Amino acid sequence: MTEAVPAASANATREPWRDRGLPVAERVADLLARMTPEEKAGQLAGYWAMPAGPGAPVAPMEDDSHETAPSLDEILDRGLGQLTRVFGTAPVPAAEGAARLRELQRRVAAGNRFGIPAIAHEECLNGFMTWGATVFPSPPAWGATFDPDLVGAMAAAIGGTLRAAGVHQGLAPVLDVVRDARWGRTEECIAEDPYLVGVLGTAYVQGLERSGVVSTLKHFAGYSASRAGRNMAPTPIGPREFADVLVEPFVMALRDGGARSVMHSYTDVDGMPAAADERLLTGLLRDQLGLEGIVVADYFAISFLETRHRVAGSRGEAAALALRAGIDMELPTVRCYGTPLIEQLREGAVPEELLDRAAARVLTLKAELGLLDGVPGDGDGAAPDFDPPEHRALALRLAEESVVLLANDGTLPLRSGAGVVLAGPLADDPFAMMGCYTFPSHVGRQHPELPLGVEIPTIAEALHGELPDLRVAGSKDVLVTDDADIEAAVAAARDAELCVLALGDRSGLFGRGTSGEGCDAETLALPGRQAELAAAVIDTGTPTVIVLLTGRPYALEGIADRAAAVVQAFFPGEEGGRAVAGVLSGRVEPSGRMPISVPRRASGPPVTYLRSKMDGGHDWSEVDPVPLYPFGHGLTWTTFEYGALRVGESAATDGSVTVSAVVRNTGDRAGTEVVQLYLSDPVASVVRPGRWLAGWARVRLEPGDAARIEFDVHADRTSFTGTDLRRIVEPGEIEVSVGPSSAVLPLRGSFALEGPVRVLDADRVLTVPAEVTLL
Repeated sequence: MTEAVPAASANATREPWRDRGLPVAERVADLLARMTPEEKAGQLAGYWAMPAGPGAPVAPMEDDSHETAPSLDEILDRGLGQLTRVFGTAPVPAAEGAARLRELQRRVAAGNRFGIPAIAHEECLNGFMTWGATVFPSPPAWGATFDPDLVGAMAAAIGGTLRAAGVHQGLAPVLDVVRDARWGRTEECIAEDPYLVGVLGTAYVQGLERSGVVSTLKHFAGYSASRAGRNMAPTPIGPREFADVLVEPFVMALRDGGARSVMHSYTDVDGMPAAADERLLTGLLRDQLGLEGIVVADYFAISFLETRHRVAGSRGEAAALALRAGIDMELPTVRCYGTPLIEQLREGAVPEELLDRAAARVLTLKAELGLLDGVPGDGDGAAPDFDPPEHRALALRLAEESVVLLANDGTLPLRSGAGVVLAGPLADDPFAMMGCYTFPSHVGRQHPELPLGVEIPTIAEALHGELPDLRVAGSKDVLVTDDADIEAAVAAARDAELCVLALGDRSGLFGRGTSGEGCDAETLALPGRQAELAAAVIDTGTPTVIVLLTGRPYALEGIADRAAAVVQAFFPGEEGGRAVAGVLSGRVEPSGRMPISVPRRASGPPVTYLRSKMDGGHDWSEVDPVPLYPFGHGLTWTTFEYGALRVGESAATDGSVTVSAVVRNTGDRAGTEVVQLYLSDPVASVVRPGRWLAGWARVRLEPGDAARIEFDVHADRTSFTGTDLRRIVEPGEIEVSVGPSSAVLPLRGSFALEGPVRVLDADRVLTVPAEVTLL
């Protein structure tokens, strides 16, 4: 919060916008009245201060123009809205990056007549995306934890590092709901369930915002539902799925999280590009969902209205469409919101009120960040520590909670390292731990002469620490293209008592990986010849533990049922090797649950549990979409028993009921159960999913101990988009299921909703609180 300081000079009296004692709205209105149209437009523009070198573009073909962006000196006199990725574009030591950002801010402030610096933004999905910063687990790993408190703590740690570096805005979290895991950006998504995405995404937003960093929700909206899971492909969905599945996480992150920025989607929904959709970015996002901050363009997306979507004939027309729709800032660098926008303004094609609207939003955010008061101080000059021990400890804890034990015939935990061999393409690869929005994968691989910047133990290194007698026979080719790699792994397995086989992805950008942005998959078969490798190793008869280090789930039919055990980790970050090794050895208790269903067949239809009866398996189709491992699935070292379900008999359509159940640890080891509550609406006015996640609780129990979990279920959590596209609660029966996954639900009951159909307002209840009482 900016401290109120009374005006103390004649200059402050003459220019009220400089008076920190005035309300922000008054300061902004006064400043805006003093600006020329060019200066207002300057506040809407970003500038990529350190673009990648020749031959190593961050994005392919940038905005398709092949034109050089204007220099900083050419635009400084107008002022500048944002500085883009000063840290996250090329390897730069912490102290050097902080000094460079301070110098750039001084130049920006000195270059415009108001002395206003820029907002500095960086990517921060898996941690501050800069050289030497902590690499936290990827979003599907967050989803696997079902632990919002831990996700919030991670975000607060990331935010603290960003602020120490002089960064004001983080481009995270991604709230896209997984609809087709073939999409390369699945690794950036939390889950296939909108409620889980919303709760964990909101926790991330709250953590980042309480550290003083602006959180940017991505990508609004529809991106993850693109046709055939292809990046930037059209999204062919109707308004009901759009509202009830894809928009829901944004509702929660805006209202409960307090996010101050949103980035729109690249895609078009039913022919309307998000960047030009006024109903989406103004009617829905602002008027209905209540965004009070800024909308920023995804990189080059305003130019794409001309070059890719073909709904604009020039950069000026693209600027006019985007500004009218509600995009306040052009990122990553000024293209359309510079001279082309000013020309549209002079020709009368763009009302100046739209320019004022966007500039006022940007200046309001700058006022909140203290940027109307000049360049922030330099601090004590000490180099910030981007990977402190407490962050590594947090990364380890998150990674450990995220590992999912999919299957186990009793082979795990491993008893000793004697006779154990580790094989597979990811056995000794640090990149197996990182998604594409980590610095080593995103930028570092373009600089092979440099070290990773942080310590990232591989599975081999970490497992040696747990099992000193371990032998390693891994290869480096993630696609396993060489027969020799398969032959070597088979030979090693034949000579072993047990084989641990490390398979999965190596993330990259735009075809430079098997997962990541632009690395979409035609099928969900394991990359390259990995399935062939797994089958050959299992055929030796040596018990084989499959370890998957991936950005998406892969089809495991014919592998999982023959393996001794299967362990899933989603790019678990710099401490992921130790986390996986700890689970294999038994030092770590597996407590992760699948945030995305595991398909049975590689070429089958997209698999998600959130489907209607006709969208599931039935006798009128030979295609069975039932997953091999369902959403919410995960094993532990112990067993749990469910019982004593209690469900309130009825509630009004504006009331609530209590649902409770008892879970008991029936094994001989302590363990954590994720108790999951699902609701179903057997008769509704529109087609509904067969069930949806309504709440959950992580419960750790010692052997023999039990706990009662009580859920407070408000009628609003049964709501949906009705026949007239308004969100409603309908009277009628609601079925209740409680269990350890979306497919294993031993406790079932129901309650009645009574009263009239109720149309919901923006203040509807979004969550289901859970209370755990040890018995």
